[in-house]
Amino acid sequence: MAAEEDGVNSADASERSGWLTGWLPTWCPTSTSHLKEAEEKILKCKAPGCLYVLLHLDCWSSLTMCSLEGSTVYPSENESGKNRPVYAFDLLGFGRSSRPRFDSDAEEVENQFVESIEEWRCALGLDKMILLGHNLGGFLAAGYSLKYPSRVSHLILVEPWGFSERPDLADQERPIPVWIRALGAALTPFNPLAGLRIAGPFGLSLVQRLRPDFKRKYSSMFDDDTVTEYIYHCNVQTPSGETAFKNMTIPYGWAKRPMLQRIGKMHPDIPVSVIFGARSCMDGDSGTSIQSLRPQSYVKTIAILGAGHYVYADQPEDFNQKVKEICDTVD
Repeated sequence: MAAEEDGVNSADASERSGWLTGWLPTWCPTSTSHLKEAEEKILKCKAPGCLYVLLHLDCWSSLTMCSLEGSTVYPSENESGKNRPVYAFDLLGFGRSSRPRFDSDAEEVENQFVESIEEWRCALGLDKMILLGHNLGGFLAAGYSLKYPSRVSHLILVEPWGFSERPDLADQERPIPVWIRALGAALTPFNPLAGLRIAGPFGLSLVQRLRPDFKRKYSSMFDDDTVTEYIYHCNVQTPSGETAFKNMTIPYGWAKRPMLQRIGKMHPDIPVSVIFGARSCMDGDSGTSIQSLRPQSYVKTIAILGAGHYVYADQPEDFNQKVKEICDTVD
């Protein structure tokens, strides 16, 4: 039933987006089956002693019937004797989760994401959880913690997007070249990855050429194009999540509803750890700002040396160790 509903949602979204979106599936060499196969190749490469189970959960929220796709990893016992299941899921509009049509209002879009996470938690029967999010996921993890504080035992923000406000007089202080302004105006009606879909059968080679770092980051696990194929098939599906993200932003990539305006209202008992790459172009001051807004609460900032924005891929051993240390502090 969920698969049928997913198909209805995707078809409905395509019909609403006009002739271009309806034409792209025949132009792009992709399908949900291609994406499933690419994901399965990724998941086959797992750590020794770990078991993963694929999950397909239904959620309703304000997006009608949708599904969240994810996996559960059951690791071996560590030195402290703890054995924690790790749940990883694709947000609605991304990966193999349903790609519904989101609201155009930034606050409502955030709420739709947050409610889908809560319904995921309820479906799994989890009482409390250590919640970790990267980039947009960090923003939404913080939003979830604000709304459902009793369900979060520790919040881990990895290179979180959308916390800082757009600087005042940014245009005057750091003039933006005319060509960037023109390009930004021209691309405003489109989603960020529209060019990849328009490239059609040339899209995969485009990813391989423009982002060779993706293959390089995972070279110890894959010696072929497994990673770039997965990234390609993820990003040329119906652009539901992209549209949602676009509706949450203002030029040039700032959040319409910056999280720092609200995070001071988060329940003081929720510990927050902020992990960032020392070489990242993202704002690394979020941890300091959060601490100033929550002076009586636990806030810790952790820098991963030699890592950029994709900190978990740039320095996986260091990143995993830091996350493990955080988890070990939670009963």
